[in-house]
Amino acid sequence: MEVVICRDADEVGRVAADRMVSYLEGLDTPVLGLATGSSPLALYRELAARVEAGVIDLSHALAFALDEYVGVPLEHPESYASVIRRTVVEPLKMDPARVRVPDGLADDLAAAADEYDAAIEALGGVDVQVLGVGSNGHIGFNEPFSSFSSRTRVKTLMQQTREDNARFFDSVDEVPQHCVTQGLGTIMDSHVALLVASGEGKADAVAAMVEGCVSAQWPASILQFHPRAVIIIDEAAASKLKNAEYFRQIQASDIDRTGVAVD
Repeated sequence: MEVVICRDADEVGRVAADRMVSYLEGLDTPVLGLATGSSPLALYRELAARVEAGVIDLSHALAFALDEYVGVPLEHPESYASVIRRTVVEPLKMDPARVRVPDGLADDLAAAADEYDAAIEALGGVDVQVLGVGSNGHIGFNEPFSSFSSRTRVKTLMQQTREDNARFFDSVDEVPQHCVTQGLGTIMDSHVALLVASGEGKADAVAAMVEGCVSAQWPASILQFHPRAVIIIDEAAASKLKNAEYFRQIQASDIDRTGVAVD
């Protein structure tokens, strides 16, 4: 696991965008994993700037969103289909037909989830999986006590997650109780797991993820077992790391300036 500590959320976005451009270089048809929420917004803005500047072309990329609410109409502004279109597909000039979101309206949710997972596997997995982390340590909507081997499936959201997401709705009562999410096993199959986080509200989850025991209570801690997990955070999100200075030392070393994760 590589940990990169930045000054603020804007720098997190810039550093993460540079990494993503590097990771996708030379791939004929890159496969992206797209997270929603506030954490990756700075990354998407920076990627959009690079698309505008001609640094990267994502029009030929394929993409799979991490998750979707169950029962929310596609046209609802807070459906993840709408959020991905608004924050990623349009500004990054991606082909909407090449971007998939889990089907939260399927008659058979389990079958649709299985098909979604199979579609990712058929492409050889995700090249770069963008991740955020919830205050309770979830990645995707893999809530605490999710199976580490889980695949795309229906999950029940914890009350804390619903309260965290209530800012996007008129009230917490409008936040759906269920979702479809890529599983932890699906995420672990990605070639690169690129997690971004900022703000003091993520500090406990970041500390548990990076320095704590690998535990289902903190689902993001499974990334300690990922062969190429890159954690890019700001000072506030890093504020509870006991070994922050060591991570800065690694970050400053010459070998890490190549962009190769060595820890």
